[in-house]
Amino acid sequence: MSTVSALAKQRTPIRPARVLLHVFLAGTALAWLAPLLWAIFSAMRPYSETSARGYLSWPHTLNFDNFKNAFTQSDMTHYFGNTLIIAVPAVLLTLLLSSMVAFYVSRFDFRINLFLLLVFTAGNLLPQQVIITPLYRMYLLTNLPGITASGKLYDSALGLVLIHVAFQSGFCAFVLSNYMRSLPHELTEAALVDGASVWRLYWQITLPLCKPAMAALATLLSIWIYNDFFWALVLISTGENMPITSALNNLSGQYFTDPNLVAAGSLLTAIPTLIVYFVLQKQFVSGLTLGSAKG
Repeated sequence: MSTVSALAKQRTPIRPARVLLHVFLAGTALAWLAPLLWAIFSAMRPYSETSARGYLSWPHTLNFDNFKNAFTQSDMTHYFGNTLIIAVPAVLLTLLLSSMVAFYVSRFDFRINLFLLLVFTAGNLLPQQVIITPLYRMYLLTNLPGITASGKLYDSALGLVLIHVAFQSGFCAFVLSNYMRSLPHELTEAALVDGASVWRLYWQITLPLCKPAMAALATLLSIWIYNDFFWALVLISTGENMPITSALNNLSGQYFTDPNLVAAGSLLTAIPTLIVYFVLQKQFVSGLTLGSAKG
């Protein structure tokens, strides 16, 4: 009895401020989840019911017909494949090129190191909408016969891969350079004394030590590139070449659009990003603080 009473005295009393904090956090979480829950609710109702009774009415029919119709009508398997063709090379090329830049500016002392890093980072500060017109004309004028199906850089998966690499490399170079600066310089000096080449110093010594940072960036890049809608809409004109986010337009007709069907298609499109997040959740969370430490 004495132990129980002692523990009861040690308990921290519930303060009103803490209760208000939890209420605020719960309300914020519900506010963020409300659109998702509403999309699920709408996607499970037939359009005939919502058009007759309204979306705020009590549901009489809940099924997964809209999900099945959205998957078959939009040919999602084909467009998921298009997205993989774009996302996988873009992620790998971005990590490779940005790691090379980061290795150069962090492990070697040259006068242009800081300037070079600033140039790559400044690319992230440029609004994408600013360069639509010149980039669009450049893509139309760049002929690639035999390399792309369209014969041009425009309307090709290669064009989307290159634009993603260009826009994402600055952020990745900045993060990886900060991470590489935290690595012991004695490793580099010892390898140089033993006669290691610069390539071996980069590929066999520095890069393996950057696996945590590379994994986190790969997770972030996969989600960002997969969710891209802007560049796919601007640089792709043929419906068969579109990635999955742009292909949702196939669910909208010229004179009629079923919002419930579009909601179901949008939820199906979001499934791969959820899978990536839950499988690589640890790397995703660590990616939120990458580059915050200065070496």
